[in-house]
Amino acid sequence: MKNTRKWEHPYDYDPRYDKRVVYMSMEFGIDQALKIYSGGLGYLAGSHMRSAYQLKQNLIGIGMLWKYGYYDQVRDEIGQMKILFRQKHYSFLEDTGITVPVYVKGHQVLVRAFYLDPRHFNTVPMYFLTTDTAENDELSRSISTRLYHPNDTTRIAQNIVLGIGGAKVAEKLGGTDLYHMNEAHSLPVAFHLFRKYGKIDEVKKRLVFTTHTPEMAGNSVRDFALCEEMGMFNEIPGDVVRKLTGLNGHAFEYTPAALRLSRLANGVSKIHGEVANEMWANYKGICQIKSITNAQDEVYWTDPQLKKHLEENDDHELIARKKAMKRELFTLVADQTGDFFDEDALTIVWARRFAGYKRADLIVRDLDRLMKLINDADRKVQIIWAGKPYPEDMVGVSQFNHIHSLTLRHPNLAILTGYELKLSAALKKGADVWLNTPRITREASGTSGMTAAMNGAINFSTWDGWIPEFAKDGHNSFIIPEYGNPHDIFELDDHDHEHMMDILEKTIVPMYYNKPKSWLRIMKNSMKDVVPRFDTKRMAHEYYKELYNG
Repeated sequence: MKNTRKWEHPYDYDPRYDKRVVYMSMEFGIDQALKIYSGGLGYLAGSHMRSAYQLKQNLIGIGMLWKYGYYDQVRDEIGQMKILFRQKHYSFLEDTGITVPVYVKGHQVLVRAFYLDPRHFNTVPMYFLTTDTAENDELSRSISTRLYHPNDTTRIAQNIVLGIGGAKVAEKLGGTDLYHMNEAHSLPVAFHLFRKYGKIDEVKKRLVFTTHTPEMAGNSVRDFALCEEMGMFNEIPGDVVRKLTGLNGHAFEYTPAALRLSRLANGVSKIHGEVANEMWANYKGICQIKSITNAQDEVYWTDPQLKKHLEENDDHELIARKKAMKRELFTLVADQTGDFFDEDALTIVWARRFAGYKRADLIVRDLDRLMKLINDADRKVQIIWAGKPYPEDMVGVSQFNHIHSLTLRHPNLAILTGYELKLSAALKKGADVWLNTPRITREASGTSGMTAAMNGAINFSTWDGWIPEFAKDGHNSFIIPEYGNPHDIFELDDHDHEHMMDILEKTIVPMYYNKPKSWLRIMKNSMKDVVPRFDTKRMAHEYYKELYNG
């Protein structure tokens, strides 16, 4: 059996990637069976770990072992969304025997590391941290109960466990050359390094950072005094922390602190890199923010039969396989909703986290117009929604339930629960059109459209995130044109809705039904154009080239 207490990989490292790197993330979407993720950030991290394995990189992942995962999205007695926290068990994770101490509010908390063997899911070696051990009291054990806990003190404690606990585990494994913070959740690693080396240059030499969101609400801010009281700064005096981070007010802002304590950072698309530099331009002393566009693991996400038919230029079998994947999705629709969907009908899918700026309800803005579109007897349109809002986001939950109420009256509208890796894959494989409607500049990357394209779904999107690096309107996608003033959200929503419906009515629906060869051409162009540019092997390579060795 492998020694899980040493830094070891089941391969010889490619010389291009021999620098030792610890990748720290609060969530990883590795496999449906390992429910420690919420959405896009986790999907990205999971694909990164798989592609790092494929490229034989000298990298390991460190995350959290969430007792209840994120949450199970189910339905109540009338079919509306219900949030269920249920304990998870993973017999395939191995107890390494590594236990390290961290200090939360002056109280010692023991952190235990569990190991994910690469052979299970074809990832690099991974270590997951828990405080749910017999040696800890109940309050300490609760730190690793659930992902993105709504309580600030618990969230800070989770940051301490991931950042400081993760660094101590890495040291037990033999140490590392570099820590990569995937978002700023693991920021306490910087204070661990400063406590160890005593010089800011020594910290920066060992730390890089990826920022994922242009949403200010997505960039954590906590009360400075609370962070100090909780032990986030690893016993470094507050005045020293202020000097190190340049944060002198009552608020402790994670992202600018990470940008000042790291050697290099990156945004996750070209647009996001520009937006991130603009967001933090007034913060002096931040590091360079590069652009390394997100991607997804083509090996994991792409249907192999569909890929084979594309490579062989077998249009007949390509179309047949796409219809078969639609049928597989529609069995899930029937199971959850009782509706039978038609494999020959144009099927639009909107699936991602329910958040206001993503606008799941944009297409239902004018119900009369939507009903006319979907009820055309000769050119029927089917629409499926899916996605998890944050459990405390009552606006997102209400939006989900509002759309649910609409679907009850229309047999070719459906909304699904349980949006995790398995359902996500089925939706991407079964969609004809992958609808993406974020307000422009507010979507950092939006990788779901990449995996949809890999499976023959054509992106229909606003001009945001990764889309400008991929999309050619009418060639491999359909694009909602930009509006001149994206800051007026009321006019922006009117503009985007009007153009979205015009394109559906005048271009997408007529092409699907009347020009199948044109539709097939765009579908195939989409599949060809998305790989290898948006496969995570490219991204994982760029991280070594641009961030780790840069």
